[in-house]
Amino acid sequence: LKYFRVMENTLAGKPVTISRTGYTGDLGYEIWMQVDDALAVWDALMEAGHDYGLVPCGILAMDMARVEAGLFMIDVDYTAANHAWIEGQKSSPLEMGLDWAVHLDKPGYFVGRRALEREQKEGSLWKLVGFEVDWEGMEPLFAQVGLPPTIPAMAVRGSLPVMHEGKQVGYASTSTWSPVLKKYIALVHLQRPYYEAGTRLTMEVTVEHKRLQAPGTVVKLPFYEPEWKKK
Repeated sequence: LKYFRVMENTLAGKPVTISRTGYTGDLGYEIWMQVDDALAVWDALMEAGHDYGLVPCGILAMDMARVEAGLFMIDVDYTAANHAWIEGQKSSPLEMGLDWAVHLDKPGYFVGRRALEREQKEGSLWKLVGFEVDWEGMEPLFAQVGLPPTIPAMAVRGSLPVMHEGKQVGYASTSTWSPVLKKYIALVHLQRPYYEAGTRLTMEVTVEHKRLQAPGTVVKLPFYEPEWKKK
């Protein structure tokens, strides 16, 4: 089954729809079925995958994995247009890295086309990008109170200021320790020109109830995308 393709099949004698997609940065599949068939399909998967180390995981693990993949979440990393009360809460597809889904070269008109063409020409005022915090930069912050660097054990869905020379230029919407990359990473919204890859900024960290700034680097998304994901 090719990447982002769908097929009909059966599992445990139940009709299912299988898509070559997932909510992580790795090779993934999603299986859809009728509610009444879910338990039988689940049991069949667990039994067949036992010898391959197949184990279930929950939303806390998925939250970390989707950040590694650079996948944003509605009402966490962006606000839906119909729920945005002010202009600053709105996001365009170009800001969110969804320009691959907007074809400005096709004929005809669609709502927002002129605004997107103008943004493409002039550049986005904001962009969602990745941020890698320097572990070595956090060590002295924690050493001041006699502790090793400590970060939350699960993804944090909360706004953390991102600064440049004492001025706030954006914020992190989700941050997490990456078990795969062994790095402290975040999805960040940054103003122009600070969203360019390689830009050095700082992100807020909390050390014994004090809010300090840890250095890091802006990177392109996704953080993690192995070659076999789309093969």
